[in-house]
Amino acid sequence: MERRFSGGGFASLPDAFHYTLTDDDFARVRGLIYRMAGISLAPGKFDMVYSRLARRLRVRGLESFAQYLRLVELGDEEESEAFINALTTNMTSFFREPHHFRMLAERLAKRGGRPVSIWSCASSSGEEPYSIAMTALEALDDSSGLDILASDIDTAVLAKARQGIYPIDQLAKVPLHLRKRFFMRGEGKNDGFARVKEELRRPVTFRRLNLLDEKWPIHGKFDFVFCRNVMIYFDRETQHAILKRIARVLNPDGLLFVGHSESFHHTQELFKLCGTTAYTLRG
Repeated sequence: MERRFSGGGFASLPDAFHYTLTDDDFARVRGLIYRMAGISLAPGKFDMVYSRLARRLRVRGLESFAQYLRLVELGDEEESEAFINALTTNMTSFFREPHHFRMLAERLAKRGGRPVSIWSCASSSGEEPYSIAMTALEALDDSSGLDILASDIDTAVLAKARQGIYPIDQLAKVPLHLRKRFFMRGEGKNDGFARVKEELRRPVTFRRLNLLDEKWPIHGKFDFVFCRNVMIYFDRETQHAILKRIARVLNPDGLLFVGHSESFHHTQELFKLCGTTAYTLRG
């Protein structure tokens, strides 16, 4: 079966901007993104796949999805990265699910001067790790031992996160005293934007990491792991494999924070619930 779309959504565009995405092409896309990133793409995502990948066909000057998918299947490094970036959904905000940050602050306040290691598994464009950093810097008397790893599979959002520049309206959930302490308001051509200050940027290291990679570029263990709204994109088998590996890098008294729509009843041998969408290691 073939479904024909206009690449740009306008009837006046030339024929070169029209592509045909077949059901076979769509099946290849689903298989590729599952093998490369573990993402279980729902059958109802046909239109999303077309709209996002049609842009890549135009960029590469290709005439068909079959040509494009052949590039990805052959291991073209640039296109493999772009393919994953295009099909990765990034929804985030500062202090999303605020109860996690309250719990984090309470735990940090009891640590005294001990070093703290935190991992944000799907850091997206930086709002989550910077929210973690703000919470930690406020809670700790001595932040010299604070280390935050912020990883994501999408290189485009990581680049934005490293810049640390956000529209002012995206800071609405950031308390005023934190905005004053940790952000610089833009002027002139940067009016309407804010940039993170060096104090907030310093403890955060951004790194590309695919949770499906055989070896994670991680040394040591973490006191806290934020893996929120990540598992919803994986099937249960993939979820279990990733969570098993997270359990290995979490300290015995550490906490795992997950998204409000995620439940891990099928991994009860690994984790036990210890708060609202917060888990600790079993045993």
